Amino acid sequence: MALIEVNFVSKLLLRTVTFNAVIPLDGLAKTEALGDKKFKTLYLLHGSFGNHTDFISGTRIQRWADEHHLAVIMPAGENQFYIDKPKFSEYYGAFVAKELVDFTRSLLPLSDKKEDTYIAGLSMGGYGAIVNGLKYHDTFGAIGALSPSLILDDIINQTQLFEDIGIALPLCDYYLDGLESVKGSDKDYYYLVDQLKQSGAEFPKLYMAIGQDDFIIEPVQKFKSYLDENQIEVTYIEGAGQHDWDFWDTYVHHLIEWLDLI
Repeated sequence: MALIEVNFVSKLLLRTVTFNAVIPLDGLAKTEALGDKKFKTLYLLHGSFGNHTDFISGTRIQRWADEHHLAVIMPAGENQFYIDKPKFSEYYGAFVAKELVDFTRSLLPLSDKKEDTYIAGLSMGGYGAIVNGLKYHDTFGAIGALSPSLILDDIINQTQLFEDIGIALPLCDYYLDGLESVKGSDKDYYYLVDQLKQSGAEFPKLYMAIGQDDFIIEPVQKFKSYLDENQIEVTYIEGAGQHDWDFWDTYVHHLIEWLDLI
């Protein structure tokens, strides 16, 4: 297994960006022996207040990537929810789903097939995985969301959950490029579900897991119910745990095992 840190200049973010990559060395030897065969790849997004090192320090991702011969790409998301923000000329969604995918495929022996390319994340990164996985469904064959921050309605309506989270409203307005523009946009996971269903395109495979004692479980349950109402298949787990690394360490492993089966 190789752990690589890469810095490159992003044309979409107009600055140097960083990501970590886990590449299983045994798998690399096999790809060389098999010629054109390349790695299946998981683009894995960290949560709020984190960076590209979070999964390395918080989970056993290196071990599981090696065991499953899976390449894992972990970018720094800079607290920006992995969405495009035209008002500020910052395009985090397009960066993760297009520029990063293209760059890593040019740098490393990664498959360019949809069925071999996955996006997942936790908390803020779980939200980012859902919205970008749905928007860029031609790129990603599967979406994994651990404790996803599906709290747009709570932010907009300033519910008690929003108060409990404790992020100032002006900061949320900046993160989301203007709260007035969220609903019915590519930041809105309900809207993206509707658009993809109406298009008749194939949905990426969906996996969601959340702790039974997680403080954001209710909006996640609401989204799961919406998927069920629209007859969209999802592997959904409510497991023992909270919004913390003990839960995420366990369920990153479950997610990777699930990817092996789809």
